[in-house]
Amino acid sequence: MPADTLLATDVSRRRLLAGGAAGLAALGLPGRRASAARPLIVGFIYVGPKDDYGYNQAHAEAAAMLKKTPGVSIVEEERVPESDDVSRTMESMIRLDGATLLFPTSFGYFDPYMLRTAAKYPNIQFRHCGGLWQKDKHPMNTGSYFGYIGMCQYLNGIAAAHATKSKKIGFVAAKPIPQVLVNINSFTLGARSVDPAITTSVIFTGEWSMPVKEAEASNSLIDQGIDVVTCHVDSPKVVMETAERRGIFACGYHANQSKLAPKGYLTGAEWNWITVYRQFIDDALNGKPIPNFTRGGLAEGFVKMSPYGPGLSDAGRKNVDSVKAEMMKGGYTVFKGPLKDNKGNTVIPAGTAYPETAIQLESLNYLVEGVNGAIA
Repeated sequence: MPADTLLATDVSRRRLLAGGAAGLAALGLPGRRASAARPLIVGFIYVGPKDDYGYNQAHAEAAAMLKKTPGVSIVEEERVPESDDVSRTMESMIRLDGATLLFPTSFGYFDPYMLRTAAKYPNIQFRHCGGLWQKDKHPMNTGSYFGYIGMCQYLNGIAAAHATKSKKIGFVAAKPIPQVLVNINSFTLGARSVDPAITTSVIFTGEWSMPVKEAEASNSLIDQGIDVVTCHVDSPKVVMETAERRGIFACGYHANQSKLAPKGYLTGAEWNWITVYRQFIDDALNGKPIPNFTRGGLAEGFVKMSPYGPGLSDAGRKNVDSVKAEMMKGGYTVFKGPLKDNKGNTVIPAGTAYPETAIQLESLNYLVEGVNGAIA
């Protein structure tokens, strides 16, 4: 069938729902599916494409694994903006597909869109990736989950330190929210644990997905002399490909991007969302309450490292392996005092340490010493 031929079943859920009862009747669909012997229907919503080599792909890969689970049916929609569109998508998954568990995965979906929809549908469970759920503030049919991927960015930093010759490394970032700042700081602290003379230059693009700005930022950093780069944008594809084309090293993020930079890929910080989703699905199938606040790191299998690329030396591999082994035991602390920000202020005093599980890190608002860049 030609790509430009539009079938009724191809109409987006948002557009169909906007038509209300008339739209449902046109396709012969009831407002809610019959409940008898139906499977657990789970909805996944992505802000970008499912094959972006990044944030959305990491979630979609886990969703694809869940499709093999008996008694579970998965519905998905990609390229849904952080706007009222996501509210319409959630409502349509509930009303058209019969979904009772929803995963709106993008940062901007949480407040107000997911919270507002959850208040409207108190019998539906909503779990958001990255939101800071609070018991005294948010509905009990909502919650959040996240992984301590800063641990992996710290390991990326160690790898970068063993590869850099200029002692200048770079970071392309979307927005200066706490999760992004934790990653920039972790990457820097990892590198400076090997060589305190190393600096990180950061450029914020202002958007989660803006390929043109990501290319411009990558090229600008390389022109400034950085020879290793990583990032925190939705799709690292442009950053990885630019690094490979310009002949520098790269550390991946979100998913495995080694195919995009076969010569320069050192390793990468990856999500392992199947661990989280299986836990939630198992709880739902067994009639157990789904946790409202879920976090985990390397030891819990929420995050993982990409395989090593050819550019990482044996010494670098041993260093990363050694620190990773300590992290797997638990108790390894990245954020510890005395620690200053890049303006010279003491942000963590001597004798104080924040483990990756510390709630304080989820409101972090500074760049550490050694980072060239500003939040505002």
